[in-house]
Amino acid sequence: MTKLEDHLEGIINIFHQYSARLRHHDTLIKRELKQLITKELPNTLQNTKDQATVDKIFQELDTDEDGQVTFEEFIVLVSRVLKTAHDNIHKE
Repeated sequence: MTKLEDHLEGIINIFHQYSARLRHHDTLIKRELKQLITKELPNTLQNTKDQATVDKIFQELDTDEDGQVTFEEFIVLVSRVLKTAHDNIHKE
């Protein structure tokens, strides 16, 4: 497996680590998303412990408004975080 493929698999595994096994495995509810961003992105996203911030992120990601974030919706967050990290590298 290439380095990029390994990182892609890592993103999938992180998503699955936080999604509850009692529901559909490929969705996150708000509590799970909060745990994921608080533990996995504490240096990248600001105010991750603030419930209003989590609510806003969740609302932006949950485009079908079903109260869950699918993997497809989650990768929007990954894309935004990756773009910000890329922009920050060029600022240094």
